[in-house]
Order: sequence, then structure tokens, then C-alpha cells
Amino acid sequence: MTGSDAAPARIDTSRPHPARVYDWWLGGKDNYPVDEELARKILAVDGTVLRGARANRRFMQRATRVAAEAGIRQFLDIGTGIPTEPNLHQVAQGVAPESKVVYADNDPIVLRHAEALLHGSPEGSTNYIHADVRDPDTILRLAAESLDFGQPVALSLVALTHYLGDESDGDDVHGLLKRYVDFLAPGSYLVLSQVTADLNPEAIEKAAEHFRRSGTSFHPRSLTEFSRFFDGLELLGPGVIPVSGWRPEPEDVAVQAEGIVPVYAGVARKS
Repeated sequence: MTGSDAAPARIDTSRPHPARVYDWWLGGKDNYPVDEELARKILAVDGTVLRGARANRRFMQRATRVAAEAGIRQFLDIGTGIPTEPNLHQVAQGVAPESKVVYADNDPIVLRHAEALLHGSPEGSTNYIHADVRDPDTILRLAAESLDFGQPVALSLVALTHYLGDESDGDDVHGLLKRYVDFLAPGSYLVLSQVTADLNPEAIEKAAEHFRRSGTSFHPRSLTEFSRFFDGLELLGPGVIPVSGWRPEPEDVAVQAEGIVPVYAGVARKS
């Protein structure tokens, strides 16, 4: 599975894309000068972004492992980004080889790397959808070719919701997330992380302004706004917390020692 109904858009190198900016922060090579320019501008005003990018990847790995160890065998990762090992399917299938994983992203570069995302365990399956998170009908319809939504699914949107606006911006990100969650069976998991201005207001506002000037929507959210995503769900301990502090492993404790990353994270279960 490598596409939605529409043909993938060509790669636009005239403006930065969040997946490619993140790729630069993670030390990747799948980015263009326009992405590097924005990444460097944001790094200049917010020195935590490199640690933040790595912390988000580490959180995804820990949360996936927790879900898999709890018995989840189906995973839908929206806003996949450019492949960085270990990918979500490697973590999930490392715990349970029969796990089924579907990735979704709207960056054509990620589509080019879909083959790298599809090498999973022979017992399980991995698939990729080229579609935008704002199109839940397409994503859920295509994901249902691989996943059984009558059974629990772990839905991950890691470092994605801050690129989506609120009702006043024409996005209604809380309503959008509710559409996805409502589609999930009881016992499903929701895995989220989101940039906040609570912990470093001045730097995050400067970073947000750089994103907006580049044509990228960017919406840091407060603890209250982020916690709303989990309304009606059962938060797993330790609840909503800065990303490196969510069930940290030794490497994450070391990151915390360098200072708090201004990103909230949380995992909840649909009961």
C-alpha cells in the first residue's frame, strides 16, 4: 500500500517541510537547503530543538514498546517522517513479530522511502499510506486494508499536532483527533507529543514565528490545551509530562539532566 486515491504531489523544494526540517535536526541527509535554512534559524533561537527531536523519537520507541507489551498488535503511525532507525515497526515487531503496522505521511520524500519502512517481520506486516492527517476518511479507509479496527490499535501522532491549528485557523485539531479516536475499538491507545510554550515561552514564540514566516502552520499548546486531546480516555502513568520524563530509560535521564525539552507527551487508553 503506497498511496491514496490521488497521485502524490511532487517534492516542493521552494518551501520547507516539517519532516525534512526534523530530518536535518536528526542528522539526516534527506533535506534541502530551504529545510536546513529554517532548521538553523530555529536552532539559533531555541537551543533545545536537537535534543527535542531525539527525545520525541525516544518517546515513540518507549510508548510503542509499552503498547506492544500490553498486548497491542496493531499500530497506526500518522506523521511518520523520514525513516530513522529504529522505526516504529521495528520496536513493535521486536516485542511481538506478528504486529501489523501502517504508516501515513504527506511528504513525497517519505513516500520515496516507503520501501525502507516496509521491511518488517515475516510474521507481521508493514504498509505505508501517502495521505494527510487532515484526511481521516482516506487514512482510515486505506489503513483498514491492513488493520482490523474492530480490535485495539495504537494510534501515534508524535510531534505532529503542533502543525495543526484550532477551529479559528480552520483545522479544529481537537475535533480531528476525536474523529480518529472515535473510530478506534475499546482497548486502543493514543500516543501524542506536542511542543509547548509553557516551559520556554520566549524561545518557542520565536521558533513559531520562523515556522509561520516559512509558510508552515505552527501552534504550541499549553498543558491544558494538550491534555484536552485525552478527554474521555484513561491516561497511563505518569500522565502528561515533558517528553523525556515519560517512563524514562537511562538515556532519557541523561537528556533531562541537560535541561527540560519544551514538549509535552502522553499515552492514554480507550476504555
